[in-house]
Amino acid sequence: MKASLISRDPEIMSGALCFTGTRVPVQNLFDYLKGTCSLEDFPSVPRDVAVAVLEAAKARLFDDASAA
Repeated sequence: MKASLISRDPEIMSGALCFTGTRVPVQNLFDYLKGTCSLEDFPSVPRDVAVAVLEAAKARLFDDASAA
């Protein structure tokens, strides 16, 4: 996954993996999307960045599945 999309800093959100430039943990995106929320519930995260993270996660999942 592109490092420019996500970052980890021990001084921000206790080191949780966050969308770069925000205090929004990436895990929140997955948790909310499992429920009834949408990308609109993340106003500080640009839609194209959230979609890019989801696409990268999907690609990684499929890459890992293909290797098994």
